[in-house]
Amino acid sequence: MSAQRPHWQVPIQECGEPLVEIPLEQFAHSVPHAYQALGAPYGSLSPYCLRLGVKEALIQAQKHLQQDYPHWQLYIFDAYRPLAVQAFMAHHAFQTLVQARGLAASSLTSSQTHDLWSEVYKIWAPPQENPLTPPPHSTGGAVDLTLFDTQTGQCVEMGSPIDELSERSQPDYFQQQLAQDSLSNRAQAQAAAQHRTLLAQVMQATGFKRHPGEWWHFCLGDQMWVWLSGDQGEPQARYGRYDLLIS
Repeated sequence: MSAQRPHWQVPIQECGEPLVEIPLEQFAHSVPHAYQALGAPYGSLSPYCLRLGVKEALIQAQKHLQQDYPHWQLYIFDAYRPLAVQAFMAHHAFQTLVQARGLAASSLTSSQTHDLWSEVYKIWAPPQENPLTPPPHSTGGAVDLTLFDTQTGQCVEMGSPIDELSERSQPDYFQQQLAQDSLSNRAQAQAAAQHRTLLAQVMQATGFKRHPGEWWHFCLGDQMWVWLSGDQGEPQARYGRYDLLIS
């Protein structure tokens, strides 16, 4: 039901790097974690974990941010997801979409079901068991985040929330709308565009790559990262599904 992803063709050579906890005292974050609050099955693992090298790059990204914005922090929304959590959240997104469209799950046609899952998979990676095509977050090499202003105690304007199933999730959405002069609230759109650019710059400065369809998703060392790096990057992903490494 899910379309092929171009980064799935990238081979994986697992490096064995450990999954470690993000030092949350250094970053803005939520307690409880957003998906844990929904009942996502993390078991004994914390969702605020990344591979060691990714965690270190994240710390450096925040230092880079605070050179010019000393009162701002990276706000960690989500990091490691076991495969069971990926499946849980994809199903939750499907159910949310069904309700938002005023449909009844019990009476969906096969065509409606297909179309709804196609919408879900624009944001959520399929929770596939195939070790050659792991969801990015299940490798420990991906993180979802935004910017947080410690003086206001609020996340800064990004134009749309994380995980929104809409065109506004596209990283350059507001830049394109501003260029077309098709927005009524130009000041808000300009702020969102500027903040998305800033977030990308501070993350890319320490080696991360941004998901082409999600302004909040950044990766390092996984299949998508290799694919986005092109010919200048490494030929293989260094991180596969973490649960396979420890099983």
